[in-house]
Amino acid sequence: MNSSALALEPSLARERPDQPEVLALIHALDAFQSALYPASSNHLLNVEALLRPEVRFLVVRDAQTRVQGCGAIVLREDCAELKRMMVRPEARGQGLGGALIAALEVEAVCAGRPLLRLETGVRQRPAIRLYERLGYRRCGPFGGYRADPFSVYMEKLLGA
Repeated sequence: MNSSALALEPSLARERPDQPEVLALIHALDAFQSALYPASSNHLLNVEALLRPEVRFLVVRDAQTRVQGCGAIVLREDCAELKRMMVRPEARGQGLGGALIAALEVEAVCAGRPLLRLETGVRQRPAIRLYERLGYRRCGPFGGYRADPFSVYMEKLLGA
């Protein structure tokens, strides 16, 4: 691949979640989730929680350096948990979500957490299909989660 082709590739890196453009994406995710689910079924991490040392927060930017997506893992004692996954609607269908998840999986393995778990909402069918396509399987509630008719719990053993 020549250098001009590389310039068109999206970039994916660890970044701070408290940057204005990233915050705007997080707030859009909050609004999206709040419209779909009751407050008791929204398990959103706030920005302060995303700044904690046990969190790895990644941002995907386009060739013009605009934020197109984000995601995080939280390092738990026995696993890593996928959180705050979002790709802008206009940027979907380009493989950014899959690339973001793959990079977060690497982060989890590098941190010694080969089991990656997530909670998502039942009304987010495209996200569930993406997770299934990437090898995630449904499981029961984990950590502090409880059975919830609005939640789907999934996990993947990385490197298996």
